[in-house]
Amino acid sequence: METGISNQSLILSYTEFTLLGFPGISRWRPLLAIPFFSMYLVILSGNSLIICLICIQKSLHAPMYLLISVLFAINITSINTTLPKFLLDLLFRLNQISLNGCLLQMFFIYFLMACESAVPVLMSLDRYVAICRPLRYHNIMTKRLLAWLTVIVIVRNCVLICSLVLLTSMIQFCKSNIILNFTCENMALLSLACGDTSKPQNAGVIARIIVTVIDGSLLLLSYSTIIYTAMKTATGKSRHKALNTCGTHLLVALVVYLCGIPSSIEWKMETTLLTDLKNLFTALYLVIPAAIDPLIYGLRVTDIRKNLVKFWRKKKIKLFSS
Repeated sequence: METGISNQSLILSYTEFTLLGFPGISRWRPLLAIPFFSMYLVILSGNSLIICLICIQKSLHAPMYLLISVLFAINITSINTTLPKFLLDLLFRLNQISLNGCLLQMFFIYFLMACESAVPVLMSLDRYVAICRPLRYHNIMTKRLLAWLTVIVIVRNCVLICSLVLLTSMIQFCKSNIILNFTCENMALLSLACGDTSKPQNAGVIARIIVTVIDGSLLLLSYSTIIYTAMKTATGKSRHKALNTCGTHLLVALVVYLCGIPSSIEWKMETTLLTDLKNLFTALYLVIPAAIDPLIYGLRVTDIRKNLVKFWRKKKIKLFSS
């Protein structure tokens, strides 16, 4: 009897997990490799192309374009933390992951999401100074200021996400070792816990609220001021250019927030029938912004579009001449 009790009390927490994305379509799961690999190539090529273009063209070394390249670098890093692992699962069933690996993936997913939310805020600050304080723009928007703002963003996000990951690591996972998602999402992992999960859940909610409220409020404040100033002082082409640039940044921010809304509420839906839908919501907020951002900036930002056309023409001429 004592042996039975001691054995029961020594139930260990799982340290190895199986990522099982889209479990409801297990028979057709390998076919998912086609759309996901296609999106992976589109994201890598589109984001890398514009990053290279910004690095090569000296005319695109202004703060706004540097911030755009930072956003695209975040897109590439974010997609590399999740999709390669999922593709290996779909093609070769290599879907095992350790607890430490899962927590590390979780950190990068949420840290990069928070950074993705902060970059449009830095862009809005750049546009605010350019439109509302044009004579002092070069004195204010220096590389030193951008560096300090970047450090502040990194520290804020590290504190928030490290707290979430640390609290999650203290939980025992003994219900199962199968995560019904293709990534180590916080709520998907906590659903396997056999103890109190209120602390990591609350930490996740607090982190999401802080990031969303602070970044969203700063965006609304800066762009409302920009639009007011542009409508009041700028005329003709200057006004159109200012509103077009601000509209582009707002569109990118809107895509990020719209794709993130379903993932914010999906954990409240406990119905097992919605497991595949939850996986789809996860895929949307990881893939869609990273795929659409290069298209938005490539089409709407004049300098980037012109340089892309020049780059394409040069490649075309070289191809025909060779």
